[in-house]
Amino acid sequence: MKSHRKELWFETKTRRAYINITPQVEAEIRASGIREGLVLVNAMHITASVFINDDESGLHGDFERWLEKLAPEKPYEQYAHNGYEDNADAHLKRQVMGREVVVAITEGRLDLGPWEQIFYGEFDGKRRKRVLVKIIGE
Repeated sequence: MKSHRKELWFETKTRRAYINITPQVEAEIRASGIREGLVLVNAMHITASVFINDDESGLHGDFERWLEKLAPEKPYEQYAHNGYEDNADAHLKRQVMGREVVVAITEGRLDLGPWEQIFYGEFDGKRRKRVLVKIIGE
């Protein structure tokens, strides 16, 4: 069995963002030479997420509105966590959107459904954060 590891780095200009990282993951699968296996893609920060969904701007706006209703950023004092940083809402948003995805690799390609794409979700941006891509297989 072979393995391949790569870190993808992101620094968004906004507090929250949704970035399609499917092309970067596909590039790592090609670089790995693995034809059959699994890829793990996970956010290495507790205020960011990796998830699978459709790459449609209306849906991304829906995520933003829905998450803000569930865990509004302000007022900051509503959260016991806030003190050193005002990012409790980002921790909660990450819990809802998830930490990682695992996708099958078949014949050297991501085995995704017709509209599925892999996204990096940022909920407390404006600083450098990383995503781990770990590929195992043959």
